Amino acid sequence: MNSANVQQDLAIKAEITLYYDLCIPEKVQTPAPLLLAVHGYGAHKRYMMREAKLIAPKDFVIASVQAPHQHFRQTPEGYRVGFGWLTDHRAEESVALHHKFLNDVIEKLSSEGLIDRGRIHLFGFSQACALNFRYAFTFPEVPASVTGVCGGIPGDLDTNPIYKPFDAKTFYLYGDDDEFYTQEKFVAFDNKLKNMLRNYGSKQYSATHTITDRMREDIKSFLKEFASA
Repeated sequence: MNSANVQQDLAIKAEITLYYDLCIPEKVQTPAPLLLAVHGYGAHKRYMMREAKLIAPKDFVIASVQAPHQHFRQTPEGYRVGFGWLTDHRAEESVALHHKFLNDVIEKLSSEGLIDRGRIHLFGFSQACALNFRYAFTFPEVPASVTGVCGGIPGDLDTNPIYKPFDAKTFYLYGDDDEFYTQEKFVAFDNKLKNMLRNYGSKQYSATHTITDRMREDIKSFLKEFASA
């Protein structure tokens, strides 16, 4: 049998294009607050833009970013293309890409004079919830607020030496009949965040894994505090 030199996990760098949608209110006063909306697994930027427009104060610019990993998902109307942020395979690379994506969008819009770097607000649903928390713990000086809906928290919250508690006002929302997370998990997530963050609030809803009208009303009220007078 001939011997062979097998080299595994070699890599080359490749450039990818990341997409986002931007909503600029008419006659907005710039530099304006920015709501960074991040969708969950299987969704897309258009979905999260619709959600963001339902809860954002009228003077907020909205950027809805789209995850890089496309796949087919089954719907009642047939297969549709959805997008995801990460899996367990080399998750740290996907997390770093999410961080860079948000930072690049902030830098671009700030350099154009459109948004105020001191008024950045994160809004994430499902898979994006933990990703946005990872971002906030990694860049604690960036967000003015963090809103997380129906999602988890970073699994390495106790072990990652980079993370630092942030002072951004935080609102964590979850349902009582979620298909993906048990109530025990949500309560554990809630308590963990409560013990780590000074400006923290949470609320449980009668809901499955979705953003309900009641949630939208409460998020809208939460963000009103940051609207311009």
